Amino acid sequence: MSQAAHVIIYSSAGNANGHALGAFLDENGVHYESKDADSSEHAKAEMQALAGGESEMPLLVVNSEAHANPTHAEVAQLLGLTADESADNKMHDVVMIGAGPSALAAAVYTTREDIGTVLYEKGIIGGLAAITDWVDNYPGFPKGISGLELAQSLEQQAERFGAEIRLGEVETITDKGSYKLLKTTDGNIRTRSVLIATGSDYKKLGVPGEEEFYGRGVHYCATCDGAFYRDKKLVVVGGGNSAVQEAIFLTRFTTHIDLLVRSEIRASEILRHELDKLVEKGQITVHLNTATDEIVGKDNKVTEIRAQKDGVPTTFEVDGAFIFIGLLPNTDFLKNSAIKLDSHGFIKTDAGLQTTIQGVFASGDVRSGATMQIASAVGEGATAALKLREYLEGHRK
Repeated sequence: MSQAAHVIIYSSAGNANGHALGAFLDENGVHYESKDADSSEHAKAEMQALAGGESEMPLLVVNSEAHANPTHAEVAQLLGLTADESADNKMHDVVMIGAGPSALAAAVYTTREDIGTVLYEKGIIGGLAAITDWVDNYPGFPKGISGLELAQSLEQQAERFGAEIRLGEVETITDKGSYKLLKTTDGNIRTRSVLIATGSDYKKLGVPGEEEFYGRGVHYCATCDGAFYRDKKLVVVGGGNSAVQEAIFLTRFTTHIDLLVRSEIRASEILRHELDKLVEKGQITVHLNTATDEIVGKDNKVTEIRAQKDGVPTTFEVDGAFIFIGLLPNTDFLKNSAIKLDSHGFIKTDAGLQTTIQGVFASGDVRSGATMQIASAVGEGATAALKLREYLEGHRK
């Protein structure tokens, strides 16, 4: 498809995915029209009509065809921006799979030492960090920093030293001894070493109605979709740091939030303190020992959440539900590989972050034993880069 295609982005001012999508189109010289579906009721109705009632943002419309929250790789394919499959015949020093904080940090180290580095990202550069509203515990930012700004800074730093970021997906890794063969959506490429830093994705409840109403009242990203619920009532499911942090963020829009916690609140002390303030104000009600059973809706909209509170059936009348119950590793592409995973699907590594394939390393949230913190993911990325350098120095011919 040529760049003359009619392209529209429906999003909101606070939507990190929307900002990232616009930036991607700008970088590739694609002309597009931007419409704020939060501040304009007309734009919102227009967007929902194009998307068949869905309310997931951003919505990309290409020649009247709607695509809800597409990955950059999908956008590249839609607009004919995908790289030529025959263009890459060289032997690379290192290919990094994923372009979140861990891989970007590793790329800063490898490229500064003139190690040729290519990163493959199938979603959003910056990973989950890029769609996190606010990061308050990253060292060096005493007032905090938005997740999107942190992700963009890491990306710019890696690219300044020469890292090449490609939008595409690695589908398989095959050990060829002296090199690794990667099957990608751009074709096959060869590399002496690999860093897997694919991170994780949001865990699903697995209850009736969750899949049916995805994007129509069921969401997993407050910064992406919270603006749709201005002056509405919501349920937030979860009791950890993410659930509490996102519930706090959602109070910017909603009239009231019911926080459903299966057992007890597990969030940090500082987040619990902020939560207590909002409970006192009546903006959030916490329901402990509450298990979500079903998500019910009508006319493509969520209307109620059915749950068990202390074993007693309870119904919450709401306009939407945001679910934050943990993370799952992005390792599906490794299921039939020689790389060993733990019982939860995370990658097993040795003390040097090397996997069960020599020359293939893993860092960040995808690694077994990871702390799921941006700061530690960045630290592991730096460590992985040093280990990659050692490996390459010991295997050069």
